[in-house]
Formats: sequence, C-alpha cells, structure tokens
Amino acid sequence: MVNMSVIGAGSWGSAFAYYLGRLGFSTRLWVREEEIFVDLLQTRVNHTFLPGYSFPLTVSFHKGLGEAVEGADLIFIAVPSQYCRQIYTRLAEHLKKGQIVVSLTKGLEQKTLKRMTEVMEEVFPSEKKLRIAVLSGPSFAREVAAGHPTALVVASKDLNLAREIQQTISSLQLRIYTSTDVVGVELCGAVKNVIAIAAGISDGLGYGNNSRAALITRGLVEITRLGLAMGARKDTFSGLAGLGDLVLTCTSEMSRNYHVGIELTRGKSLKKILSEMKMVAEGVRNTLTVNKLAHQKKIELPICHQVYEVLYHGKPPHKALEELMSRSLKEEKI
Repeated sequence: MVNMSVIGAGSWGSAFAYYLGRLGFSTRLWVREEEIFVDLLQTRVNHTFLPGYSFPLTVSFHKGLGEAVEGADLIFIAVPSQYCRQIYTRLAEHLKKGQIVVSLTKGLEQKTLKRMTEVMEEVFPSEKKLRIAVLSGPSFAREVAAGHPTALVVASKDLNLAREIQQTISSLQLRIYTSTDVVGVELCGAVKNVIAIAAGISDGLGYGNNSRAALITRGLVEITRLGLAMGARKDTFSGLAGLGDLVLTCTSEMSRNYHVGIELTRGKSLKKILSEMKMVAEGVRNTLTVNKLAHQKKIELPICHQVYEVLYHGKPPHKALEELMSRSLKEEKI
C-alpha cells in the first residue's frame, strides 16, 4: 500500500498526514476550512492547527472529498464526532469496493449514542464491502509530528485487517498493536475525555497528585464498567486505548479536555471556554452521551455524572468533588 488519504485537517488529522508523508507515502489531506486550505497551498504549514511543521512534498491538499480518496489504499478519518455522519454520507458515493477506512475519532454520536464504526456500517453501502477499523491510544498530535516515540492500537473485527494496517504504518516512531475489540477501543476513546475534564477540575482547584491518581484509577473503573456492559473485553481497558490514553489526557495541559476542566475552576462559563478554543474538546459532548448510555444500561458512573452536573447544570466544581468524596463507603470493585 502506498496511497494514503486523511480526511480532516485539524490537529490530529494534520499530524497524522504529516507522519504518513514523512514515511514516504503519497498522502492526500482533505481540508474543510477555506482559509486553512489556502494557507496550506501557499505555505505548506497549517498555522491554525499544526504550526511549525512544513508538510513534505509527499502530502497534497484537497477540497473535494472524491478527489481526496481517489485511488487511496488506506483512508483515515479524523473528524470530530458531531460531524462524522455528515462526512461519512458525503464520502460514501466516492468510496470503491474493498477500500480500507480507519476512524481516528474519539467520541460517540450524540443522537444515537453509536460508536463511529457503527455509524460507518450504517451509512456506507454494504455492497462496497469496505474494510473498517479504528486507531486509538495516547497520542498528542504535536508529539507525533515532532517524532516522539508513540504506541497506538488498531482494532478491527477482522484481525487480518488490523495486522495489515499495523504492518503498513508502523515505524521506529510509531509502534502499532492490534486488537479485535472494536467496542472497547472506541468506548475508551470517548469516556477518557470525560474523566480528563474531571482531572482538570481537580488540578484547577489546587488539589495534588493524590487526587489526580484517585480520579484516574476510579475513572478507569467507570470506563471498564461501561465497556463490559457494552460487550467489550476487560483486558482492553488496561491497554493503550484505556489506561494509556486516560493517563495522557489527565496529566497534561496539552489535553483539550483537561484544559476545559482547568478553565471551569477559573469561573469561566462553558460557552466562553469553548469559544476561546480553536480545537474541539470531545469530552464536552461525550459527557452527554456517556451519561445517557449509563442511564440506559443502569450503570453507576459517579465521576462522569458529576462532570455532567458541572457542565450542564452549573454545579460548582468544588461541590462536585465534595460529593464524590462523601459518597457511601464501599468495597473496591468494578
């Protein structure tokens, strides 16, 4: 495989296209925003989402979806979850039989509560027999672009497909592991964003390492609890998509969701915080979908519930953490 396509020129899509181009793959990057497209054509730098990195000549920039995926062996879609169904629908007519489509999105569809690969399977024509996978794990875009060693997991119902993707895009910089637990990998990517908001709130209130460690640990319990109820494998949650990505997003100001939590403790409204951000913080919408799923499955997710109360009911952040600490005492278990 030599021809790659990346749909979405946000920070992660841009960094991933940059990575593929640096490996020598012919890579087409689809750009939605006109101003970013013009900037890329003129300077080969995405000054909005990936400043400081000039794309290699192996990467080309495209405004048309059909043009972007034409002849692609592998198509990676890095679009925020709220836009995915629309993009998938537009993309469907341009896809060829047997093409490989990989989701890079970490979120759930708000209206249906479906994972992104479920939406793909619903939207993409069955007769095209597209091969679908998801790539996830601890991966800040700028660090991938900078060439820092990174480990991710690619999941597909078809293990041979996961291995094919693994063999194609792995390098000394990016180590790819395989999995068949698509459900677990996708749910990890969505729920960890909610826990990251809680971690930002904790740090913003001036609490220390003990508090953050407790949130990460009990947050992992909540991710696991929901995942098992949805049919995922338990071992997935101690892996890269689970614990790995959770630790990353809960411990760094580079995390958009952690940043939201920090800003909430400074007295800013959610609307103002989001208006000041260039990139999408998936955890804000994920908080709604995760809590709806928990309600459907009759599962207790205390941290996720308190984040929901802070974001959508105006509960003071310090009050939410107090309520978490004052819950009835119990045995530690999932």
